[in-house]
Order: sequence, then C-alpha cells, then structure tokens
Amino acid sequence: MQGIHVTDVVSHTLTLSDGRRLGWHEWGASAGRIVIFCSGAGMAGAIPFGGAAAERLGLRIVAVDRAGLGASDANPEKSFRSWSADVAALLAHLGEDSALAMGFSQGAPFALALADAGVAKAVALVSGQDELSAPEVLSQLPEPVANMVQLAKDDPARLEADIAASATAEWLWQMIETMSGPQDRAYYAGEAFAPLYRAALADGFRQGAAGYARDTRLAMEPWPFRVEEIACPVALWFGLADTSPVHSPDFGATLDGRFVNSTLHRLEGEGSAILWSQAGAILEDLAVAV
Repeated sequence: MQGIHVTDVVSHTLTLSDGRRLGWHEWGASAGRIVIFCSGAGMAGAIPFGGAAAERLGLRIVAVDRAGLGASDANPEKSFRSWSADVAALLAHLGEDSALAMGFSQGAPFALALADAGVAKAVALVSGQDELSAPEVLSQLPEPVANMVQLAKDDPARLEADIAASATAEWLWQMIETMSGPQDRAYYAGEAFAPLYRAALADGFRQGAAGYARDTRLAMEPWPFRVEEIACPVALWFGLADTSPVHSPDFGATLDGRFVNSTLHRLEGEGSAILWSQAGAILEDLAVAV
C-alpha cells in the first residue's frame, strides 16, 4: 500500500455563492498544477494515491466531494452542469480558471463533464464507467445492469428514488466486494486499504443516500454531452482483470473510438485498483498531456 498516507491530506470547505458548502481535499505539490479528482461511487474525502509522483511532477491533486456527499451540501438540482459550475467556482477561489481532471469508476463522466464545460484541459479516466446507455455498450451489459440502465432512460426519477430508499455505505461496500474479481477483492479488502475505503464510503453516505442516488442516475442515464465533441486529450486506463459490470464492458475499446483525441491503456494482470497500484504512470501521462 505504498503511497497511501491519509495524514498527507488537507481538507477544506468553500462557501459557494448560493450558500452551499463545497468540501475538497488535497495532497501533492501545494503550489502545483491542479488535478481535479472525481472519486468513485458513493465516496467522499480521499484515499490518496500517487503522492510522491504528484510532488515530483508538480501536481496538486484536489478531490472534490460532489453535492450531497461528504462535506458538500446537497443540491436538489444537481446535474453535470451544476457540478462543473461548482468546480469552476473552486478553481476561481484557488486563482485558476482551468485544471487537469481524473475520474475513477463512477467519477469518469463527472471528469468528462468538466472537459465538456471547458474546465478541464486534459482528462484521465481510470477504471471508468462507460456511457452505459449508448446502444453499442448497452448490448454488452449483463441483464441486471442493462435493466437498471434502461430504467435510467425510461424513468430516471424512479431509479433515483429506488436507490435513495435502499442504499447504504455497507450495502455499497458489499456490492463492490461482490462485483470485484479475486485480485481486486484481495486489494480492497487488504488490512491497510479496507479501512480507508470503508471510511470514504461512510463519509460519502453521512448525509444519507440521496447524493449517491443522484450520481448514479446521472452516470447511468444518457449523458447530456456528446463524447465525440470533447476535443481535449483523454487517456483511458483499464486493468484487464477488472470484473466490475458497471465499468466499461470492453475495457474502453468502444469509448476510445468515440473520442477525437484519446489514448487507451490496457494493463495485463491489473484490476480496477490501478488508481493506486499504477498511480505514478497515470499521473506522469496526465502531466504531459497538455
């Protein structure tokens, strides 16, 4: 578990123009180029990755709690557009008008939304969720996931309500364990890592399940931006031992073909935990993207 040092993380809150609090957490080079990190499903706070590499590369990693998760107040109107506006306000507070972005798992479309809004100038998607509602992707999904995605298209409010009524941090942890292959399961359940992952989920659900439910609805229904129109560099990173049915079902092949400026990295012998196991390589690639 090298590089995971929670004590290196500094947490903050910012009061936005509408009075909501936005929580964010940073590590790496304190005066470096900002990388907005979009965390996975239901996660808040930070399980830091690539600290030494970030210091060496001059990168300041800023993990932002999405509205309704962790230290960020709920926003009943939360959308990809409102998320991008929240991040733009944070960057203005930090004296910047743009950044790099990383999206892990369910955070992938949130990172792409930053690119669509012109907030992110380059993006790394790590073990990312695909646009599952796209016909060429939907046809590849196992039936239970395909049914959820179809509901997100037909009745997104019902999907959100169903998730909000039943989801908990413990339920999500058990689902992650169940969906993970042996390699990822051993990594996530490791003595050093599991308490950090479970704490991130507990923090994500401290306001209840509504924030996670809205995120899942947004990620599963058709995205309001066109992937084909995102012009900035996008790097896709997948471990070929990743068994999660809600990530890209073909390890980024279809999604890579939709971008105008992308590179696809597929790693043998790695699972979805490449965010931590391969953080140095991912950050090095992102640092030179633009």
